[in-house]
Amino acid sequence: MNKAAETVYLSLGSNLGNRAFTLQQALFRIGQRAGRISAISPVYASPAWGFAGGEFLNLCLALETGLSPADLLGTLLDIEQQLGRERLPEGGYRSRTLDIDIVYYGREVVRQEGLELPHPRLAERAFVLKPLADIAPQVYHPVLNKDTRNLLQACHDRATVQKTDLKLHPDRASLFAELGFVAIEGNIGSGKTTLATLMAEQMQAKLILERFADNPFLPKFYEDRSRYAFPLEMSFLADRYQQYIEDTRQLDLFKRFMVSDYDIYKSLIFAKITLQEDEYKLYRRLFGLMYSDVRKPRLYVYLYQHTERLLEQIARRGRAYERGIPAEYLESIHRGYFDFMKNSPQLPSLVIDLAEIDFVARPADYEWVLDRMAEYTLPDPGVKF
Repeated sequence: MNKAAETVYLSLGSNLGNRAFTLQQALFRIGQRAGRISAISPVYASPAWGFAGGEFLNLCLALETGLSPADLLGTLLDIEQQLGRERLPEGGYRSRTLDIDIVYYGREVVRQEGLELPHPRLAERAFVLKPLADIAPQVYHPVLNKDTRNLLQACHDRATVQKTDLKLHPDRASLFAELGFVAIEGNIGSGKTTLATLMAEQMQAKLILERFADNPFLPKFYEDRSRYAFPLEMSFLADRYQQYIEDTRQLDLFKRFMVSDYDIYKSLIFAKITLQEDEYKLYRRLFGLMYSDVRKPRLYVYLYQHTERLLEQIARRGRAYERGIPAEYLESIHRGYFDFMKNSPQLPSLVIDLAEIDFVARPADYEWVLDRMAEYTLPDPGVKF
């Protein structure tokens, strides 16, 4: 049986692989499995301590947990292993993907094999004391009877511990809330609407869906493209512009961020494919005036599906007006999106290849897609000493 919630402080470090993303994954899993993360320190960079190795990223966090000290330790060791930590039988210090230490467990003092609380080397480590002082400056060591600030002042560790600009989050919703606006894009039948809807439902986000089903020109376009291309694209542009202006201007007070299943720039991508040259020139002028007014996403995700799979999924959803879409048309849409991303370096764009992924049928695949999005937003700060 779990005990009453206790405030615990943990120290996390990484010096192998994508350190920033590893630490972020660890926070996600600690919050899911061990309790509620109530505070996260800034992330610091520091040289390896006690051995020769690459620089570490370190942080501390406060956790409200009902797990006993032994159960908490077991959970943290399992998270370390899941994220690539290899513990060798001979022990000793070495580089690692992830290291999680229990610094304090309330005011408990524990001395047993495999578990010592407070952490026996806390007072010797500036790379622990500095981030700990950010979130628990007045928490007292139950044995040394000094608070964190005094321990840091008395610490003889003179290694450089440098604060980074990296900001980590207790859960995915908080990470995406920091972005504010995420656009999920993709070809026809790629699953963009499904993914945006899942994210909105599970992370309390405002959902913005393209209103394509109500466009009266769309069925006619698939029957006679040359005749209905211009009115179709103008109709889409007017509708998307109005919707974007209305829906992205303000965030719902009860929602954490916005997620859309399209970005308004797709209007220009599709218009370039469908319109004649003179029509496209006129369209582009009008689009440029509108595009300057709309809100741009802080993360632009393109779901890439191979054309054969797109045709299968289009057939499966059974929209009559989509039955005659040729493979060549889908290929041209792919090229349009990739050209747009290539020529828009200012846009934070991420391509996710869904060749072996089914995020609807397999929850683990859905988690994988979200992890790719989170990883993209967390560039590893390369601080060198």
